[in-house]
Amino acid sequence: MAATITLPGKVEMKKTREGFGRALVDLGERDPRIVVLVGDLAESTMVNFFAERFPDRFIEVGIAEQNMTGIAAGLAAMGKIPFFATYGAFASCRAADQVRVTVAYTNLNVKIGGAHGGISVGPDGATHQAMEEISIIRSIPNMTMIVPCDYWETYKATVAAAKHVGPVYLRFGREDVPVVTAEDTPFTLGKGEVFAEGRDLTIVACGVMVYEALRARETLAESGVAARVVDLHTLKPLDRELLERCARETGALVTAEEHQVNGGLGGAVAEVIVRSHPVPMEFVAVMDRFGQSGKPAELMDAFGLRARDIVAAARKVLDRKARGRA
Repeated sequence: MAATITLPGKVEMKKTREGFGRALVDLGERDPRIVVLVGDLAESTMVNFFAERFPDRFIEVGIAEQNMTGIAAGLAAMGKIPFFATYGAFASCRAADQVRVTVAYTNLNVKIGGAHGGISVGPDGATHQAMEEISIIRSIPNMTMIVPCDYWETYKATVAAAKHVGPVYLRFGREDVPVVTAEDTPFTLGKGEVFAEGRDLTIVACGVMVYEALRARETLAESGVAARVVDLHTLKPLDRELLERCARETGALVTAEEHQVNGGLGGAVAEVIVRSHPVPMEFVAVMDRFGQSGKPAELMDAFGLRARDIVAAARKVLDRKARGRA
């Protein structure tokens, strides 16, 4: 059943990484196999909560992401459930070989917390603004990838990652972001959620762009356009059935992500749709460029990752739909 989301007049703001940190503590209480490792970023990734509660199950590796990946793999091979946390730019790029060969190739039960994803990292600049993780991680066999939209969804995604047997990558951000879900909002690994129904087009989003998609829907509704909004939190495996149904029922798609346009959410959705039910599509994403230093809100504006950009893409795709062009 669809979890209909209506934005309140005043939206609560909270960090997704806090959802990760709080969930780890609760998991640690329930399962002694949970072990947490970090690369000199305990407070930044909020695994310091776990370190304070379970110091004997916490390992500070230091700035050595490749080694941390190998240590986590060894712990998984011995029956532990290791979560390691660092910035997404380091987890997906610097340790890519170890993630691919040591973890995924051997299908070990390692969980990766890729923090500070996307352009909204802000003043840290291009080197720390990870915008390629989806394309890198989803191309690796055996990997599961989740991009939750807010605090509660990150909490639930972390719990789901612990229950799933096999390697999992969680992508979450740095800044306070709007809380659009609740503690009881449905979350199932591998299944997208319809947050709002609509017949004219479907907006498929992940991460903080789910909030922007819901705002875009409100704007479109003012001109009589009914947009369906899908929270596609699991990027691998994709909910193919839901995507195909949305394409069939609404006849047009817009994807929205805080990630490079190449190989990200939009590409993943297009790979499904082009094989089963081709419809007009538009992509709201970072358009093949590196980030830059700036305030997070300013960067989201500058890189075209706002509700107004989704509205503009929706207008284009509806025009193509009306003209009968895929």
